[in-house]
Amino acid sequence: MAGGEAALGQHMETVTGNGQGAPAELDPRRWGTLSILCLSLLMVVVGNTALNVAIPTLVRDIKATDTQLQWIVDAYSLVFAGLLLTAGALGDRFGRKGALTIGLCIFGTGSFLAGISDTPNQLIVCRAIMGMGGAFVMPATLSILTNVFPVHERARAIAIWAGVAGAGGAIGPITSGFLLAHFHWGSVFFINLPLIAIALVGGKLLVPTSRDPNRLPLDPVGSLLTIVGLASLLYGIIEAPIKGWSDAHTIASFALAVVVLGEFAIWEWRNPHPMLDLNFFKRKRFTGGATAITLVFFGMFGMFFLITQYLQFVKGWTPLGAGVRLLPFAVVMMFTAPTSARIAERVGTKRTVALGLAIAAVGLFVASRLQVNSAYGLLVVAFAVMALGMAMTMPSSTASILSSLPMGKQGVGSAVNDTTRELGGALGVAVLGSIFATRYTSALGSLSHLPKAAQEAARSSVGGAIEVGHRIGGAAGTEFVNTAKHAFVHGQSMAFLLAAGVALAASFLIWRIMPMHLSYDYEAIQEALDGDEELAEELRELGAFEGAEGADEAVDNGHDGRGRGERRGVGAGSVDR
Repeated sequence: MAGGEAALGQHMETVTGNGQGAPAELDPRRWGTLSILCLSLLMVVVGNTALNVAIPTLVRDIKATDTQLQWIVDAYSLVFAGLLLTAGALGDRFGRKGALTIGLCIFGTGSFLAGISDTPNQLIVCRAIMGMGGAFVMPATLSILTNVFPVHERARAIAIWAGVAGAGGAIGPITSGFLLAHFHWGSVFFINLPLIAIALVGGKLLVPTSRDPNRLPLDPVGSLLTIVGLASLLYGIIEAPIKGWSDAHTIASFALAVVVLGEFAIWEWRNPHPMLDLNFFKRKRFTGGATAITLVFFGMFGMFFLITQYLQFVKGWTPLGAGVRLLPFAVVMMFTAPTSARIAERVGTKRTVALGLAIAAVGLFVASRLQVNSAYGLLVVAFAVMALGMAMTMPSSTASILSSLPMGKQGVGSAVNDTTRELGGALGVAVLGSIFATRYTSALGSLSHLPKAAQEAARSSVGGAIEVGHRIGGAAGTEFVNTAKHAFVHGQSMAFLLAAGVALAASFLIWRIMPMHLSYDYEAIQEALDGDEELAEELRELGAFEGAEGADEAVDNGHDGRGRGERRGVGAGSVDR
């Protein structure tokens, strides 16, 4: 219904605004708070992508091997993804402002030490420290946001947050390219230090403290299981394209992840105070939002993984030039993401997310048409369409996840949102990278006329093939370089077509499983209604309980409808000003 979510938001603000049945007091600092949260978020997202363009410099300056380069990049993601759920739960329990502050300090320490590192192994450790800090920062930014903004403004604030998160992936290479062109490679890390100082001071002045009012016991066993399970899963995903999907190390990593995460599910199901209540996954809005984010980041990360190589190796641009040419994606993302909240208010969350995924599929299809001699304009179109799809998908999916949970569990909900991003992105790079590598190697044709070392170099990457061609020299070398570039484009095209198919399938899936409009924490509603059957019926008609199993029964019968006999996270959370 047109304006359905806006009307629902106004009703919900009245019913559950402060957890006591009265409208929440508007914090006049909330937009300043959002700017500090977005600055903190941007550093974490950029930290995950900025180093990619610095790889050639690291090879030259600190003599990093291929294996060390891989871990310099991946150590951040591995620790970051493994700690997200635990960090989000700790923020809920002890305070999200404290989690943000601690995370920024850890991130800053890692950045400083990384900038003064003089060996690859030192840099790997420092990147892991940065990932640890990022794991505390990212869920804290989103959970603080949901506590600071009232319901009728929350979707817009989340859209701005999502726009910054999406644009950060493109801003990272641009920033790094500029710094590497003018300063020592350590500047890629030192640039974080003044920004962290601003975020810490701004956080002290503008960010309120919030936490789960119920202060439930910690779940150390669940935390340990998630760290080991998620780290094992991500390790397997990272290693699979390099060592092969059938390699013993890859299989062992996936097997360990299955066993440990299975044990985590059993433990959480039996635990009266779980870190992550698995009943959340029964809520279609929660599961639908997580699915959409996973699959759209599958396409986005896979696209950037290949496009950055296309720009440098096939088109011949410098790291800075390649980074600048990613700018259209960031610009479209940042300007269109805030408008997605208004679209969702008019047509509903389900339609917005499903349409966003379909548009992303079109953008990936356009990218699959890129050829060796394609004009840059075609890539701009692909970036613009893909960014528009991302801008429609991300904010509404994130709002869908968070609106389905109690306010006291926003830290864990934010961590789930962030974990799905990381896993989807890692899967995109692994799966699409494997498809690309297979097609690229096949299109190269027979290399039997080359020495064995040259064959391995050419098959390993298009950069290696171009180097082999330059060593051959003459017309034969030029022809080999052209063959390698066309082979790259062929592999890239096949990978992007698969990504487009996944995004389109995700669009249909979301259309089937996601409720039309935002749902809200019915436990808080049930407590606030206090027997007001007329208002309860009005909220039902607006869709407040849509997609939340047992919600109507919870309001009618006075229990949570989940078969546990207890209520968790009742209320709208607490904000100490």
